[in-house]
Amino acid sequence: MQELVLIQPGRTIEINTARGIAQSRLQREFESRLEECGPLAFRVAQGVLRNAADAEEVAQDALLRAYQKFDRLQDRTRFRSWLVRITFRLALDRWRSTKRRERRETEWAAPDLSQGSLSTEQLVASNAFREQLEKALEELPEKFRLVLILAAIHGYTLEEVASMLAVPLGTVKSRLFLGRKALAEKLR
Repeated sequence: MQELVLIQPGRTIEINTARGIAQSRLQREFESRLEECGPLAFRVAQGVLRNAADAEEVAQDALLRAYQKFDRLQDRTRFRSWLVRITFRLALDRWRSTKRRERRETEWAAPDLSQGSLSTEQLVASNAFREQLEKALEELPEKFRLVLILAAIHGYTLEEVASMLAVPLGTVKSRLFLGRKALAEKLR
């Protein structure tokens, strides 16, 4: 059965047709605004990240989010500033994530030198622990190991890990908890 909606007295159209017309009007409006503001997303991301490849990814993500939420934008004349805010925030998130990941990788790869120079015994113990840790990680089930490596070592947020692995956020949280618990038991 088709649903009908009254547009004017004596004239009706199908709801799906009305939605389709509104949707195509929205899409045309988005495309016209995108033509004038699209390159701006890349320039904003490039300014924050200083890396063309990352800036391109962030710009594409920002444009996708803007497209998905365009119908919720009340004042369409503010599209340009809205797109800049979306892009800037995504670029800043990417930059912070990259910095966290770099810091963790540096800490993971290098022994702790903050206490002055390490003795040979301390260096050997540090290397032995790192080898033991890597061995314990390899012994974990893949689902735990993958979440631990992505979240704890590479610094991805739990939401990012959930989207990468295409599993619910609660599953990522439980796998991280169980993985840490299993890793601690193996390191004892």
